[in-house]
Amino acid sequence: MAYNVAMASSAPTPPDPDGDGPAQLWSREAWKRRLALWGGAIAVALAAIVFAKIGDAAFEVFLKVTGHSPWWALLLTPATFAALAWTTRGGLAATRGSGIPQVIASLRIGRDEFRAAQLSLKVSALKLLLTVVSLLGGASVGREGPTVHVGAGIMHAIGRRLGYSDPYQASRFLLAGGAAGIAAAFNTPLAGVVFAIEELSGAFEQRFSGTLLTAVIVGGVVSMGLLGDYAYFGHIAARLPLGQGWLAILACGVLCGVLGGLFSRIVIAAADGRPRWLGRLRGRHPVWFSTACGLALALLGIALGGSVFGTGYEQAQALLVRHDAPGAEFGIAKFAANLVSYLAGIPGGLFSPALAVGAGLGDNLTGLFPGVDPSAIVLLGMCAYLAGVTQAPLTSAVISMELTDNHELLLPILATVLIARACSSLCCPTPIYKALAQRLAPRLQPPPTTKPADD
Repeated sequence: MAYNVAMASSAPTPPDPDGDGPAQLWSREAWKRRLALWGGAIAVALAAIVFAKIGDAAFEVFLKVTGHSPWWALLLTPATFAALAWTTRGGLAATRGSGIPQVIASLRIGRDEFRAAQLSLKVSALKLLLTVVSLLGGASVGREGPTVHVGAGIMHAIGRRLGYSDPYQASRFLLAGGAAGIAAAFNTPLAGVVFAIEELSGAFEQRFSGTLLTAVIVGGVVSMGLLGDYAYFGHIAARLPLGQGWLAILACGVLCGVLGGLFSRIVIAAADGRPRWLGRLRGRHPVWFSTACGLALALLGIALGGSVFGTGYEQAQALLVRHDAPGAEFGIAKFAANLVSYLAGIPGGLFSPALAVGAGLGDNLTGLFPGVDPSAIVLLGMCAYLAGVTQAPLTSAVISMELTDNHELLLPILATVLIARACSSLCCPTPIYKALAQRLAPRLQPPPTTKPADD
C-alpha cells in the first residue's frame, strides 16, 4: 500500500528503536540495525573516496588534452554534454543534476517504486559514472551532491537487503547514507552531521538519533583514516579586525547572498520551463540544447585560460592563499560556467563550484577593505555564496571552517551566512534543493491558496 505523505507528516513520530533505554541497548534487533547503519556508512565512505579519485583523474585527462591546445575544448566539452543529455533521457533522468533533490523527495515519498526509480544501485552506479564523464568533459560541476545521492542509494540497498523496507526504517537509512556521503566527500565529519540535520532531516520528521549520528561520523572518520586528517585548502590563519572587517561581513553577505539567490531562481525557473522559449527549446531538443551549453562553456573557458572548467577547488585555494590566483573576472565567469553546466541537465553537483564562485566574489571585494586580510574576505565570500545558493547557513559555515581549518572566524562566518541566507530568500523564496525536490514529486507542492467566495 502506498505511503500517505500527509498522514506521515501529521502522525506522531514512531518511538526511536535505537534509544538509550536498557531494552534498546541490549536488544539483538537494535544491534543488527546499528551494525547495518555503521557498515553502510563505511561502504559509503569507500565509494566516496573511489569517486573522488576517479573524478580527479578524469578531470586531469581533460586538462592534459586541452593543455596541448585549448581549442580541443570546442570539441570535447559540447560532445560530452550532448552524450550525457542523450544518455540520461527517459529512465535515467534520476541521474541528472545534483542528486540531493532526489534524496529529499525520496525521504518524503515512501513508495517503493518511487525510491527505486531515484535510488536503486543501478541509478547510483550510473550517477557516479556519468558525473565522472561530466568532469572528463570539463563541466563546471562538483562531486559532493552526487556523493550524497550515491550514499543514499547504497544505504537504501543495504536496508532493503536486511529487511528494513518499511517507510520509516528505510528513511533512516536514506538519511544516514546521504549525510555520510557529504561527510566523506568533504572529509568533514561535522559538516555531514549538520547537513543531515539542516538540509535532509527537515524533510523527515523524526528525532535524529545517536545511531544515525554515529553512522554519519563513521563515514567521515573512515574518509579521514584513509585520506589523512587534513583540511583541503590547508590552514588559513586569517583574522578579521573590528571596523572595516565587520563592514566586509555585510558586503560579502549581501552581494554573495543576492547572487546565490539569483542563481537558484534561474535554475528553478528553468526547471519550470521559464522563460517559455527556453522551456520549449529544452523540451523539444534536449540534446542540442545541452550541446549549446557545452559550447558556451568551452568558449568561456578558452577566453579565461581554462580557469572555469571543473570543480573550481584549485582556483578557490589559490585565492585563499594568494598565490597564482585567477583574474578579477573569475567569480562572475565561474557563476556563468556553473549556470550553463546545470541548465544543461547533466549529472553534477553545486557545492564545490559554489565555493569557487564565492571565493572569486570575495576576492573582488578585497580592494574595498585595504585594512582587512584578503584571505578572510575570500573565506567569507565562499561561505556566503554557498549559503546563498543552498539557503543552508549552518552547513555552509561548518564546511567553510572545516575545509580551511579556521576557527578564529567562527562568529564572522556565522554572521555572514545568516545575512546571505536572508538576502537569498528575497530573490528565491524556496531553497533550491527543496524546490527541485517538489518538481520531482508533485505531491510535495504546497496546496494553492484560494480566496474565500464572496457572500
